[in-house]
Amino acid sequence: MKGAPLKLPDVSWLDPARLTAGLDRHQRLDLPAHTRVHPPLHRPDRDALLVLAEAIGLPGRGGAGFPFARKVRATLATADRTGAPPVIVVNGAEGEPSSAKDTMLLARVPHLVLDGACLAASAFGAAEIVIGVAAGSPGEISVPAALAERELPCRARTLCLPESFTSGESGALIRAINGLPAVPAPLKARAADGGTGGVRRRPTLLSNAETWAQLAIAARLGPDAYAAVGTADEPGTVLLTVNRPGTDPLVVEVPTGTRLGPVLDACGLQPGAGVLVGGYHGAWLHPDAVDAPLSRAGLARLGGTLGAGAIVTLPDSTCPLGETARVAAWLAAESAGQCGPCKRGLPEAAEALAGLAAGAARPTALADARRALGAAQGGGACSHPDGVARFVLTALDVFAEDLDAHLSGSGCGRPVRGVLPLPPAKGPHLEVDWSRCAGHGLCAVLAPDLIRLGPHGYPTSTTVPVAPWQEHGARRAVNQCPALAVRLQHHG
Repeated sequence: MKGAPLKLPDVSWLDPARLTAGLDRHQRLDLPAHTRVHPPLHRPDRDALLVLAEAIGLPGRGGAGFPFARKVRATLATADRTGAPPVIVVNGAEGEPSSAKDTMLLARVPHLVLDGACLAASAFGAAEIVIGVAAGSPGEISVPAALAERELPCRARTLCLPESFTSGESGALIRAINGLPAVPAPLKARAADGGTGGVRRRPTLLSNAETWAQLAIAARLGPDAYAAVGTADEPGTVLLTVNRPGTDPLVVEVPTGTRLGPVLDACGLQPGAGVLVGGYHGAWLHPDAVDAPLSRAGLARLGGTLGAGAIVTLPDSTCPLGETARVAAWLAAESAGQCGPCKRGLPEAAEALAGLAAGAARPTALADARRALGAAQGGGACSHPDGVARFVLTALDVFAEDLDAHLSGSGCGRPVRGVLPLPPAKGPHLEVDWSRCAGHGLCAVLAPDLIRLGPHGYPTSTTVPVAPWQEHGARRAVNQCPALAVRLQHHG
């Protein structure tokens, strides 16, 4: 594989090793190593592959957990009705900072992912396979190298997506394939139906990298052997990204339904103040939830979600509210800014949390945050507002004692250590030079998503980075401020 060496995610497993098989001996499985580790793959026809997908009850492993077999049936129904061959899409663009499982698969076992995609392409008569990867990730080098090694049932290509939390959303990926900006579609449309929701208006079967790899494992094992581990409702294994403070994350393969406690123990971690399961669209669990089963149904009973399988523990040495506020500000800036919840609700909630964490909040800050997040749920163009609301609202529940300490004015006494993983800051911030500001209020008119006026008519400073869709308003506020008091502060 040509190109400069890139850091490959570390892996571990609690028996059996299926997706991670061979990685104790190889950094990356090229095609010869892949064929030595994994048995020959029988290629089922259309009906047999659909029966297999239904028999194992494979849910999508990207976050929403939509049943793979239902996607297949809907896609094939459209293909049969329209006569248009489907397009197979592999979503490997992880914008989630706490998740590395799909990056690991595409970097270290790319042929396992391609096996699953090629099975579907061959059985369903697909016109094309498209693999979406994050620009700058190991998959940008690994996947084209893997494609060049093997015979393919149809044309296949790799698409690099910009680094962004929402660029990995299914609608954003399809828009990028169609030559449009990689942001979620403003109007929801099913990829399986083709039309505006599909690749070049064709019926499109899209699943994330782990789903395709699991399909390849099931095709080799058969439904009975595949279900020898896991739960009755969710057979097989699942990939988790366990984040470890001060070092790189560890991708761990475990049987579905494994308890949270043994996974943390195997990674040398303690629950600390709380455990985040499902990443930044996931939910916080109380530290005593070590018996929580890591399955979609098991976590749902606790008000949680498996999501993309990312796990983060929060040490007792950091401020939980400050950590939550830090991520909420980043999530607000990562939105596409196409709907009300993202334009106003998420920034408003992030500002309220920042004030609470700093001990400088308005008396109504907590109520304002809950109201903004409640309004965001169910009303967005994509799932981003709902996911952020779940992340923040469960934090307010799990860290209730810490919240009370901040509401009393004394605070929790702990610094914000930046434990929750975030990429380096890249967007500018709006800042106010208080020695110049005369309280004209024009900036809040020109950039209402970024600046609000306080009770005395002066702008309140914002902690939310300026998103790309906000830059025009931010520059207007800077250029038209009569007192020249507003400026854009860039990082690095």
